[in-house]
Amino acid sequence: MLPDHGRPVAELLAELTALKAADLPVRGGKVTAYVYDTGLPEVHEAAHRAYAEMLEVNMLDPTAFPSMVALERQVVGAVAELLGRPGAPGIFTSGGTESIMLAVKAARDARPGATRVVLPVTAHPAFHKAAHYLGMEIVPVPVDPAGYRASVPAFEDALDDRTALAVVSAPSYPQGVVDPVEEVAALAASRGVPCHVDACVGGWLLPWLREAGAAIPPFDLSVPGVTSISCDLHKFGYAPKGASVLLFRDAELRRRAYFASAAWPGYTIINATVQSSRSAGPLGGAWATLQALGREGYLELGRRTLEATRRLTDGVGKIPGLRVLGEPEAALVAIAGSAEVDVFVLADEARRLGWFLQPQLSYAGIPANIHVTVTGVTLAGVDAMLEVIAEAAEAARKRGPAEVPEGLPELIASLDLDALDDATFAELAASVGIDLTATGQPGMAVVNAVLDALPAASREAVLVRFLSVLYA
Repeated sequence: MLPDHGRPVAELLAELTALKAADLPVRGGKVTAYVYDTGLPEVHEAAHRAYAEMLEVNMLDPTAFPSMVALERQVVGAVAELLGRPGAPGIFTSGGTESIMLAVKAARDARPGATRVVLPVTAHPAFHKAAHYLGMEIVPVPVDPAGYRASVPAFEDALDDRTALAVVSAPSYPQGVVDPVEEVAALAASRGVPCHVDACVGGWLLPWLREAGAAIPPFDLSVPGVTSISCDLHKFGYAPKGASVLLFRDAELRRRAYFASAAWPGYTIINATVQSSRSAGPLGGAWATLQALGREGYLELGRRTLEATRRLTDGVGKIPGLRVLGEPEAALVAIAGSAEVDVFVLADEARRLGWFLQPQLSYAGIPANIHVTVTGVTLAGVDAMLEVIAEAAEAARKRGPAEVPEGLPELIASLDLDALDDATFAELAASVGIDLTATGQPGMAVVNAVLDALPAASREAVLVRFLSVLYA
């Protein structure tokens, strides 16, 4: 709503504060997804000030703002040095999805006529999004049902002349395990296929965990056959949101990610990213965060994260009805329930106690679970987290599993959701006790249980409608 007259700054800021009252907190470690906290306020303050300083610099034209070129060279250079190939060419992007989009585009353009992306079922959906946008085909391969790592024999069977890109994760987000990068990259190289490592979540974490004593397998550009790798600095780099780096083995492949157009009478169009105009604020924030922490700062955060992860996995193993899925190599822990403890109910109970634990639906034989991202601040609160998980598990045991209205999943799967307008869809949800228009932090156990009972395509259709209702 546009006011007739401008409003005072103090009034605007007060309204923002009021609007954020129901938001999850971004500091303190009680939100175990979406936010990354060092526990060092001075580092975040440095990033905020640098972000503001570069906010109005437009990265559309590097010749107009040489400051952004200098900063990007430093940031990309730091990531290349850490990830096994000092001096490797790269691109600073807005996040993991954009890095992945550009990696898929570069691979497609490097192999004309190849349209398939081969990846594990645990690979991030950003690859599915990239394939959808770029007219590619996703070929999923299974993972080991015990360790959740990509099956090398399945990759060998799937790679062919139509493959534009092979993808592995370091680590995969759902269970925090590193795929067999060396084996898959060697297979891809033997077929002349590029291999991308999605290290968006782990690229700026695994090297520090290794230095802190963790056994981390090779995964970066030092591995023969790896042709590109993505690394989000707004995750374990602790930079403000909007900061990722995509590295390439050589400049020729990086050029495939670029876009240029001279087919119009206006200004020159040459883009390194999907976006054209974009603020250099995230770049400034990322640069300041790297500089404020330095190697010793990140190593200390790695030590804390490793200790907190070990204490969390050990502690969960002692709570009746819960188990950790796989053996996490990164600071990502997936906790499955049992017949006695419904993890969706557990998540709601934990939220009632002031903690957000991220629910993950079952898929491809992997059970539903709750996901915890361990960050630099977690060590200070890991004992409190374990107490909350134990208390929430006990409450979930007493409540019993979330009850899915009889016949609802079958009804949803049979509906033509495109034929319903948003108001009718919201009424349908309300008729079975699911209020899609509620404000604040909702109970989600029944919603997640319903989604978990649906096939993936039906889940996607429902989620699209939910988003549409939310913004109606």
